[in-house]
Formats: sequence, structure tokens, C-alpha cells
Amino acid sequence: MKRRYVGLALGALIVVGATLALPSCGHDQKLVSLQIQPQTFTFLTPAGSEQFSAVATYIHPPATKDVSSQAKWAIDDNVVTFTSPGVVEPTVGACGGGTISASMPEGTGGSGNVTIGYGTVTVDDPSIATCPGGGTVATLSVGINGVGTVTSTPAGISCPSTCSASYDVGASVVLTAGGGQFLSWSNCTGTGSSCTVTIATGGSAVVANFQ
Repeated sequence: MKRRYVGLALGALIVVGATLALPSCGHDQKLVSLQIQPQTFTFLTPAGSEQFSAVATYIHPPATKDVSSQAKWAIDDNVVTFTSPGVVEPTVGACGGGTISASMPEGTGGSGNVTIGYGTVTVDDPSIATCPGGGTVATLSVGINGVGTVTSTPAGISCPSTCSASYDVGASVVLTAGGGQFLSWSNCTGTGSSCTVTIATGGSAVVANFQ
């Protein structure tokens, strides 16, 4: 009887030891999802920068971490450049959109698969007609031939100090000449010292002619 109990005890110890030796599903810490934040971002003018974050969700044990500095970042277009992990700024002269991705290995005990998160970024300068929202704003340029001044309503032009300004495409801008002996307008409809110009897609250019 004693041998039987000893055998049972030894068997139980072997089972417990084997159980304790089993790995936790074969993973040290397995990455199950990767999300980029913000999911979408638009540069309304090509200036400044934006920080994208890569947030990883793990199991074994459960955890959520910011892995922006460890993730591998990429984009499928040339609309932005990465200045540091997750930090992007518009490429000079670029318009359009691209898909940003961040990737991380699944886990040290996993199969070596890579988990990827996606986001989108758009560079949209409304003053450039080829941009996604382009053509909604355009530049009015005023030239002065001779000696004089030109101001605008709505405000924006005060030439010769400020001779260009941005307005909505289709807007009517009244230009008024002064400060000299005015002769005529070029590319502007009106009589006397005032004229009205309709802002065209791609911009408008007006010349005020003085004595």
C-alpha cells in the first residue's frame, strides 16, 4: 500500500512539473493589433508637422502600449516625409494623399508574422488647383504701371506695399486706384478709378495704368 501511495505522489509531481514547464501559448508577448492615431489627417496648407502614434495591443499578458518609436513607418506616396518616428511634414510642392503604415513583429514567441496598422494623410493647399480641394481659393495680383496706389474691397490689396492676396474663386473684388493721375485698367471691368474683377481658378492679374 505504501508503494502505491508513493507512486501516486510521484506521478502527481511529474504532472505538476510538466504543467509548470508548458509555455504560455508559445508566446512571450503576442501583438494582436496595431492602430495608427489619428486615423486621418489633412494639412490644409503645406506647413508645420503632425505626430502620428502607433498603439499596440498585446496578449500574454494583456497590454496596450505606445510603440511609435519602435514601429517601422512607411508611406505609399511622396506627399509627406518622416522627420522622426511617426512625425510627418508635407513635401514641398506636394498635393494629394497617401496611406501611412506602421508595422511591428507579432511577438518574440510568435511565428514571425508582422502586424500592420494604417492611416491616411492628405496635403491640400486650396490655392493650388491641382490639390484635392484646389481651386476654391486663388491669388489676385495687381501691378502698377506708373506712379499710384491700388486698394481692394474686401481688404487684402494695398499696392505697392501688398500687391497680391488670396480670395475665394468666383468672388468679386473691387479695386480702387488713387495717389496719382489714373488712366485705365487692364483685365478689370469698370469705369473711372474703380473696377471689379472676378477671381478665376488659377488666379487673376490686373494692371492699373497711371500717368
